[in-house]
Amino acid sequence: MINYNPKEWFTFIFHFHKADTFRKLFTMLIAIGAYSGLIAYLEVDVFKLSDNSHIKNIPAMHGMLGFVISMLLVFRTNTAYDRWWEGRRNWGALTNASRNLAIKIQAIVPKELKEERALIESLIIEYAFALKRHLRGHQNDSELFISEYKVKSEYHKPNYIAKLLVEQVQALYTKNSISGEQLLFINEEIRTFTDICGACERIKNTPIPFSYTVFLKKFIFFYVMTLPFGYVFTLGYIVIPVVVFVFYVLASLELIAEEIENPFGTDANDLPLAQMCKNIQKHVGEIFQEESVLR
Repeated sequence: MINYNPKEWFTFIFHFHKADTFRKLFTMLIAIGAYSGLIAYLEVDVFKLSDNSHIKNIPAMHGMLGFVISMLLVFRTNTAYDRWWEGRRNWGALTNASRNLAIKIQAIVPKELKEERALIESLIIEYAFALKRHLRGHQNDSELFISEYKVKSEYHKPNYIAKLLVEQVQALYTKNSISGEQLLFINEEIRTFTDICGACERIKNTPIPFSYTVFLKKFIFFYVMTLPFGYVFTLGYIVIPVVVFVFYVLASLELIAEEIENPFGTDANDLPLAQMCKNIQKHVGEIFQEESVLR
């Protein structure tokens, strides 16, 4: 995720960072410019169409369709941002749930049970790292676990961590280290972990409908490709930069929506999941203030 100062206008205008849509669209912008130049040359210098040509009336179609395409792009970008923001809210909820569970365990579980406390601390931290890898499709080994806790790559690792947490808490109850009320008190936070995982999976596994995305791309393409035909009568060869700019604006909005609709990836504007996991690790460690035997 890119950190920036929103007040630095000139930096935004004159600096092209690696995620800038201009870099991604550069080849297509050149092609659109060449196409617009060819249409202008054919109409002005080869066929020498007069102002009475019906082709001059094509901009009327663009005027009618301009509102439609703007509404489609607004819906597209709003939907993508809603998915990005929901992902951020879920990871904020995971951070809060991790802290709350750590606080409850630290206060409720007797300090004499150092191994049990240390194991639960590591499980809380590992859940965040496991969820990050799960959402990104990585099946690497755990950053924290010792070999006895490694599981098969095809296993749902966040569920496995949640199961271990429940088992550890249940074991404390069985040994009378915590009461039944305290067990329910702690289990509520663990259930939140699974709810957050399911919400993130829903965002990742349910993309924008294919037909909608394809239609919007085709709409933008044909809208831009027909622009030079009519506007060349009023703009002449200036139609080249005008059409290129229109395409840049419309295609950039679509590219931005594509990038943020799955906020759990590794694109420049995706959520900084690695940093969030490290923050959870730091905060949970500060709450326990003890060295974990599994670190």
